[in-house]
Amino acid sequence: MLTIAGAERILIDVGSERDGDLLIDDGRADATTIDATGCVVTPGLVNAHHHLLQSAFRTLPGTRGVPMADWLPAMAAAYNRAGHDPELYAAAAAIGAAEGLLCGVTTVADHHLNWPHGASIADTVDLAHATAVAVRAVGGRLVFVRGSARDDPEWAAQSAEAIVTALVPDAAETGGISAGGMLQVAVGPAGVHSDSRETFAALASVARRFGLRRRTQANEQVDTAIALDRYGKRPLDLLEEWGWLEPGVTVAHLCDVTDGEISRLAAAGVTATHAPGCDVPMGWGIAPVARLLDAGLAVGLGTSGGGSNDAGHLLADARLAMQVSALVGPQLPARTVLGMATRHSAMGLGRAELGHLGDGSAGDACIWDVSGVADAGVDDPVAGLLWAAPGRRPRDVIVGGRPVVRDYRLVDADEQTLVARLHSRLARG
Repeated sequence: MLTIAGAERILIDVGSERDGDLLIDDGRADATTIDATGCVVTPGLVNAHHHLLQSAFRTLPGTRGVPMADWLPAMAAAYNRAGHDPELYAAAAAIGAAEGLLCGVTTVADHHLNWPHGASIADTVDLAHATAVAVRAVGGRLVFVRGSARDDPEWAAQSAEAIVTALVPDAAETGGISAGGMLQVAVGPAGVHSDSRETFAALASVARRFGLRRRTQANEQVDTAIALDRYGKRPLDLLEEWGWLEPGVTVAHLCDVTDGEISRLAAAGVTATHAPGCDVPMGWGIAPVARLLDAGLAVGLGTSGGGSNDAGHLLADARLAMQVSALVGPQLPARTVLGMATRHSAMGLGRAELGHLGDGSAGDACIWDVSGVADAGVDDPVAGLLWAAPGRRPRDVIVGGRPVVRDYRLVDADEQTLVARLHSRLARG
């Protein structure tokens, strides 16, 4: 049993708060107490949209302030120079997951889109396995999304099925979630701008066979332009025709959506993911989150990858989401955005046990010290998590009732060792 004692405020769930102590049943016989005096406790953050491989390729020449048509080949060239192998994937995933944990992210969804040309099915399984092992080793939960970007549809589906059965052997009975919930597998093409109707259909078939969640990206400005030019239709029109506007599907970005499209999304029962830390610097616009929420959609929050965002700091992106929301509608309250980064992100993953600290919780929590000068004068310590201290990090992070970050340091890994491992691998690329 783990006790978090003496907290100034505990955010149990969206609309539910109290102070005092929090008990987390971790299934262990021994009792542990963490002093949370002067701290705010929140559920563990859920990063609903990341590209972990990009953690090894940040601020590259030719990737800042350029159109997506230039950004994509610049990133692809960097991957090809480095070479695709399990060592690189593990090193990048460990960095991305560790960065997330140190910023309060206990679950990360990795939409993996880049597979080496000519790779065998077994090669893709090895790459996915290396990613999963690396994230588990640093203490985080992983949702591995077997993505596609211009892949052959049949090959993508065969690879997805092989990855699912290798990573979660009983996936058909569990919906792709491992025992203990540390690993989940999903599928998702990059979007209609890169993948064909046949690829969407092939991956949907795998999802139906195993009960997996589906994820894709749509309605960034560039995505809309490509869809109109290639098909004469907008992305959501195509997704609806291709059977991808239905429950169990999450759509990321949605910067360029009409009121009519928002109504269709809500009626279809899909969920959404907002990624302002990517969308703003890439020039894709700002998703109208207030309108999406008002329509009844669950809207999660993601950082997207290091190639566009350069950081995996979800709370910083929550702050950005709150601030830029006033440019496209009413400003989102801090608690609403915290709900996006916790409960709503978890809803998009189909994970009712994540994103809250109430009954049925998996026991993922963050302890944020609000006793220092950055929070002096703050009247509302929960809202202050976003309004004050832009670079804020949690003092302690709990996953499944077990501390994985204590006093701002990883418990299961050494930061400098992770950094050295990545640098060594990139030097050999």
